[in-house]
Amino acid sequence: MTSAPESTGTVARPEILTAVLANPTRYLFFTGKGGVGKTSCAAATAIALADAGRRVLIVSTDPASNLAEVFAMGDVTGSAPVAVPGVVSLAVVNIDPAAAAAHYRERVVGPYRGVLPADAVASIEEELSGSCTVEVAAFNEFVTLLTDPAVAATYDHVVFDTAPTGHTLRLLALPAAWTGFLATNTAGVTCVGPVSALGQAQESYAGALATLRDPAVTTMILVTRPEASALAEAARAAHELRTLAMTQQRLIVNGVLAAGTSADVVALARAGREADALAALAPELAHVLSVDTVPLLARAPLGVAGLRAALAPAPPDAPLGAPLAAVTGAPGAATTAPATTGRDVPGVALRDVVDAVAAAGPGLVLTMGKGGVGKTTVAAAIALALADRGLPVSLTTTDPAAHVDDVLPDPPANLTITRIDPVAETARHTAHVLATAGSHLDAAARDLLAEDLRSPCTEEVAVFHAFARTIADAAGRYVVIDTAPTGHTLLLLQSSAAFARQGQSGADAPAATLFGSLSDPEHTRILLVALAEATPVHEAQALQADLARAGLAPFTWVVDSSLAATATTHPVLRARADQESRWLAEIAASSPRPPAVIGWLPEVPTGAAGLRQLTAPPTAAPATTARG
Repeated sequence: MTSAPESTGTVARPEILTAVLANPTRYLFFTGKGGVGKTSCAAATAIALADAGRRVLIVSTDPASNLAEVFAMGDVTGSAPVAVPGVVSLAVVNIDPAAAAAHYRERVVGPYRGVLPADAVASIEEELSGSCTVEVAAFNEFVTLLTDPAVAATYDHVVFDTAPTGHTLRLLALPAAWTGFLATNTAGVTCVGPVSALGQAQESYAGALATLRDPAVTTMILVTRPEASALAEAARAAHELRTLAMTQQRLIVNGVLAAGTSADVVALARAGREADALAALAPELAHVLSVDTVPLLARAPLGVAGLRAALAPAPPDAPLGAPLAAVTGAPGAATTAPATTGRDVPGVALRDVVDAVAAAGPGLVLTMGKGGVGKTTVAAAIALALADRGLPVSLTTTDPAAHVDDVLPDPPANLTITRIDPVAETARHTAHVLATAGSHLDAAARDLLAEDLRSPCTEEVAVFHAFARTIADAAGRYVVIDTAPTGHTLLLLQSSAAFARQGQSGADAPAATLFGSLSDPEHTRILLVALAEATPVHEAQALQADLARAGLAPFTWVVDSSLAATATTHPVLRARADQESRWLAEIAASSPRPPAVIGWLPEVPTGAAGLRQLTAPPTAAPATTARG
């Protein structure tokens, strides 16, 4: 343990996250639905521990990491820890799946360069260009951080800021899956190369699994908002983690509004929604060891000073801005936002986007963006509005944590809702491969093929093929796709590009033609969904740049749940609404067309009646909202 930190602004006695900070284990995993504040909670915890004299490493396993932005520091690249300015003994690492995959491929292919013909080496590289390699390479980096004695000797705590729930549950399940697969592998090969290519990591998988399951060293911290959908996802995560024997669990309810004596209808509606959601806490969450409640702040906690201020929030009657005056925001960002509202920003209604989609004829609509920004709700509202016009519509999702059925449990007859079930698709893909590629093999070769298909990678491949098949089978229909959070959607697009290249040598038709469909602007319309907040906007802008490099472009942006588009007068909500103006202006500048702006709604927009509020004419909108 190091000496006490010398940095200024140290929070001696944090007033929030007290249960998490009371007796922290060596490894702390923060997980939850996208947009619930995992990164902010993980970063604040890491600062509190470092300020208490602990040596701390904070690691992002999210392909779309925003840790650097939350700390208001420069880009964090490479596998070496980078010190967080202003915090003694705190360093940050982003696990970069693309860089890890490149390193892995070179480790596999390198020994064959100059030994095998160039076309043979190229063939091996192509085989290792898929999502399986990316996943395994990033997984190996994760395992190293859990099992490397040097990491344990250097840091007292390792805080993991993870990707949204679905992919994190898969990540945490992989140690058991790969341990079992390698223990029974008799072929010496896997879908990501020879068993030997997994190197020392394969020997560490069992150790990683034991560490994750040991309550003395590892804590799973479920972060949620006081919202029904976020609490339901936290409950599912709690259950699935317990089935993996990861039982040391704590809960953080982040962003709870103190309505006080305010008569503001938006504040009262929001506080009521939160109270109803918390009163209906699922029994799966009854096993958590503690519940920390974090109040909704007038400003998002960005920068070290802002995160420290969040650890000791001002009392409800303190002047707004006083405790967070030193918030620095993103690099290059203004420290304060102009006191204007989103009504000054050019925008259109979501129904205008629906008009354009309907007029263009059958095709694809993809909602993309950071987790928790409302992609599923926007996708369901668009699909329903198209169906209400008598059009044939399919609504599906690539998100393993999808809840489309919960958002629209009562679709009309001409709207078909599907979900890509990873378990079912893996079984289907395995049966298909054995019935086709395996049908002409002798018994020994068929056994080897069956063994290879038991690899954890098979699920990634199966889900990708199901996605491609869904699109190929929907000719003549309007297909609205709710995608997974940004990082994993990018991996999906990379896979589609790789299969397009393989198409030249005979890959199956849906997979080979998928990228062509996605990149046709006359057939596919990509909607970037964001909240009018720093991180969702910056992540969507980065996604737009990544799409451009892949030859794809968004149709427009959609801003969900804008407080600036309401008439709230509650001091905390009004302050957050005023801050939206800067981000609404950035969105308007980034979007190829005027963005659609959806005001925050007093009632959760679920079910057909609820979703129709998002695309209703202005006269049918609730009195508390004012669409842009």
